[in-house]
Amino acid sequence: MEDWISHIVDFVRQHQVWAIPIVFLLAFGESLAFLSLLLPATIILLGLGALIGEVGIPFWSVFIAAAGGFFGEWLSYWLGDHYQLRVYHLWPFTRHPAMLERGHAFFMRWGIAGVFLGRFFGPLRAVVPLVAGLCGMPRLGFQLANLLSAALWAFGLLASGAFGLRWLAHFVGQ
Repeated sequence: MEDWISHIVDFVRQHQVWAIPIVFLLAFGESLAFLSLLLPATIILLGLGALIGEVGIPFWSVFIAAAGGFFGEWLSYWLGDHYQLRVYHLWPFTRHPAMLERGHAFFMRWGIAGVFLGRFFGPLRAVVPLVAGLCGMPRLGFQLANLLSAALWAFGLLASGAFGLRWLAHFVGQ
């Protein structure tokens, strides 16, 4: 796992033009039901945030690329809305039905706030948008929570490294 992380960060360090598509794909995969369970994207995005600060890749273009997280949850919502109960017969839920049950309980308790909060907790990020679609949550409410949480999530992952290293370098240099 550590090899993947270091290979991706090293690749972006050497080929900075790839930062935007890689961040988009990682954020998309991290926010997409099913795939988010297999992809260690949060750790890689944190590493890329630090790289942004180290090599001077423009923060705002990479931040906008992290909109992939918005689109990943949007697709997850659509899958739940479109496939409804058939989702329960798909991997990984056939092997781990408790994942959907926990996501459903969380969503029923918190509603739109659960969609917002779910993005910040890995196991919930994988199922809450899917469950929101299954439960017929209105699209506008879902997309509002999705947009706001995606922006905050992306900023938190990328800015800490991008601006933190610059701030530290400036502070230590004084």
